[in-house]
Amino acid sequence: MITREKFDFIKEKYGHYSSWAIWAYENPEKPKSNLGDLTVLDPDKNKDLLSKLNPNVVLVALNFSRGAVKYPLGNFHEYHPHGTDYKTRYALRDTAWWGGYMTDILKDFDEKESGKVSAFLRKNKQFEQKNVETFREELIDLGSKNQIIIAFGKQVYDILERNFPEFKIIKIPHYAHRINKEKYREQVSTIWRKTTKKSENS
Repeated sequence: MITREKFDFIKEKYGHYSSWAIWAYENPEKPKSNLGDLTVLDPDKNKDLLSKLNPNVVLVALNFSRGAVKYPLGNFHEYHPHGTDYKTRYALRDTAWWGGYMTDILKDFDEKESGKVSAFLRKNKQFEQKNVETFREELIDLGSKNQIIIAFGKQVYDILERNFPEFKIIKIPHYAHRINKEKYREQVSTIWRKTTKKSENS
């Protein structure tokens, strides 16, 4: 849980590329239903919102792939006919990662082909470091402790691994992988259960 003051601060400073892993109701017959409904992230309309947010869980994607978001906290929540954010909603529901903070490691970088992103980073190492420092500041501003960082895919995982050795980083499949939402949830849930079991035994 975070305070309203902290919520508003994070939204104002990072809201054009960040969000929270909470979505509106999903109609089982229409998997993408209500995906872009941002009233669920409005504490004036969703009175239970702040109690469900978990800044100790940070889910990190690579970058924008369909242009900048139109509304604050709209990242990972925009409806698009070919978008795959709905699989993330389906996979995270009823796990301890629901309510986590969501962001991109590369800010304001619009490119949908991951290979081109990798090529750009190889030639522009300072760009990676600039974004790493921004993300580090983001984590500090969240003000949470014992953060678990969850990387969507290998590219993000590799960036985080080489720059944040002090954090526990978990890699899960990217939601854009060409598998159905049931299979994606199965894979994510397996990793979540293993992570939870390790934490309990440590």
